[in-house]
Amino acid sequence: MTDLLFLGIDGGGTKCRARLRDAQGTLLGEGTGGPSNFRLDPDLVWNSILTACREALAQAGLHENDLKRIHAGMGAAGAGQTSAVERLLSRAHPFASFEIETDAHTAWLGAFKGGDGAILIVGTGSCGYGGTSGQCHYVGGWGYEISDEGSGAAIGRELLRRCIWAHDGRAPSTPLSDTVLAEFNDDLEILVDWVGKARPADYGRFAPLVLQHAERRDPLGTAIIEDAAAGLSAIGTRLLDLGAPAICLFGGLAEPLRPWLSPPIQRTITAPMADALDGAILLARMALQGRAP
Repeated sequence: MTDLLFLGIDGGGTKCRARLRDAQGTLLGEGTGGPSNFRLDPDLVWNSILTACREALAQAGLHENDLKRIHAGMGAAGAGQTSAVERLLSRAHPFASFEIETDAHTAWLGAFKGGDGAILIVGTGSCGYGGTSGQCHYVGGWGYEISDEGSGAAIGRELLRRCIWAHDGRAPSTPLSDTVLAEFNDDLEILVDWVGKARPADYGRFAPLVLQHAERRDPLGTAIIEDAAAGLSAIGTRLLDLGAPAICLFGGLAEPLRPWLSPPIQRTITAPMADALDGAILLARMALQGRAP
């Protein structure tokens, strides 16, 4: 066991990260690649994974043919879709073993080392995950179109909806609505054309603007952020109802939205023991131990 190598991979919609450790847990190297959401083209995902792995290997003074010595674990956006995982694995992997789970699962593994607890991820999307005794459940995370309450994409979508209300005279204008509508030349046809091509990240880029105006007590910004926090608090409450004794926050919007969460949720928030990369390494270790005689 002493010469084993373990690789953790964290695959997201914008970048892929990899971390290499030896059997004693010593950090050997890290690397970064491109987009690796499993819903993307498998060739693109594999290219991103291998780019990150090669960089980690180079830092460790190893070569690509050393991949066959490595037990890898990966948490990835889109890994909850069985068909997406099957598409990726239709191409043989180069590792000694390769375990894949969702990015939520590996973030949870890192946060609680497989113990009782839950995570709340708040970025472009949102998702709750966790429980007790290894019995984990997802809460939310089904896409901003129908779910992902409190996420950047949901905040941006709600902002544009309410800006239309202001434009129509159904709601009062505010500095926030004026700023956003000016970006579209106060022309709803331009806005509708934009919506037809927009992706979640496009909506999500409005979230910092909404937060800035909420801090200034802009009525529109405040209302949207309060609604977002209520949605996230509802996810957190459900996680606690499932038995989780504590919640770790992850994602770029987690800290900015934390003060807006309900007091009962805020009281349960704790710092993670480790990050999602080390959670992916733990996934690989657990899988190997499970196969050991």
